[in-house]
Amino acid sequence: MGSRLSLRDGHGQQQHSGMRGLSNYCLSCCVNSLLQTFSATWEIAELLERWDVAGARGDARNVALHLKRVLEAMRGGLPQLAPHRDFLHCLDQNRFRLNVQHDADEVFLSILNFIHQQMDNRVLAGEIQDLYKISVETHLQCLKCNSIQTETSYMLSLPLYVKEDDNSLEGCMNSFFEHQELKGINSCFCAHCGTKNPSRQGVKLLSLPRILCMNLKRFRNSRGSTHKLDCRVPFPETFDFSQSLQDVFSENFAQNECRYTLYAVVVHSGYAMFGHYTAYVRHRENKCWYYADDSHVQQASWEEVQRTYGGRHSRTAYMLMYRRDSEEWRPRPELSG
Repeated sequence: MGSRLSLRDGHGQQQHSGMRGLSNYCLSCCVNSLLQTFSATWEIAELLERWDVAGARGDARNVALHLKRVLEAMRGGLPQLAPHRDFLHCLDQNRFRLNVQHDADEVFLSILNFIHQQMDNRVLAGEIQDLYKISVETHLQCLKCNSIQTETSYMLSLPLYVKEDDNSLEGCMNSFFEHQELKGINSCFCAHCGTKNPSRQGVKLLSLPRILCMNLKRFRNSRGSTHKLDCRVPFPETFDFSQSLQDVFSENFAQNECRYTLYAVVVHSGYAMFGHYTAYVRHRENKCWYYADDSHVQQASWEEVQRTYGGRHSRTAYMLMYRRDSEEWRPRPELSG
């Protein structure tokens, strides 16, 4: 790749969107693509701007601190590539080694966890995590005595398993929330019976986040090797949870706004053990789609994004990021560490 950002529209005309490319340094395409999605998640940048880093510890290992710096650089609007090697070396010191291929969803979740652990401002750290927090209620029914155990938990990304035949995003989400029978070695302990018994497990939504991240689980392990499913998974540019998935809400769900708009897609091309990550992101101001492939950034269209639905030997969507359509987001006032 070249050393300067190439940014052109579909007619070859030079554009000035304020987006900056990132060089592929030591197999960094995975992190580069995630950084483009973090840059498009302007809520994180606004929260990090409020963080007084004077007292931040462990400079070389502090992921939150280096993310703050690289996002500031990516917003600089200069034609040169954004400097991000310090961030990559920071991840390397946190055991995400350079020159190694990584899973984008695993790196994404680890970055969010590092932020939560390493920021000295606990209120801001909590707000950043809350941007992505999906709260769920798990019901486990013993099939012997019919007693029900209920637990609440949260996820930062919704893992959606892809089937080898026809899929849709709505179908994948319905499969995640449908009841599962747990039998044999998967039987669960029943506190009422005092033994492990066959059980039925169901998951219900307690609350939805501002930023809804979904991971299309395309990789399968079989007989000691990993292969990738390139089958189609169509996904919409906008969707309404309350209309598409009416049966997945807990009785305690109290949010009124459940409409979401897609703003970032992490794309995987190639094979499970030898692939490449790129990203489509939607610009905050002009609402246009852009395609980021390391140092190369160009304007794109929704039709191009749709080509990542899947198909043999094609670039396939691996992570989807949606933003809730609600009133303009604002950080909580008077934050303190």
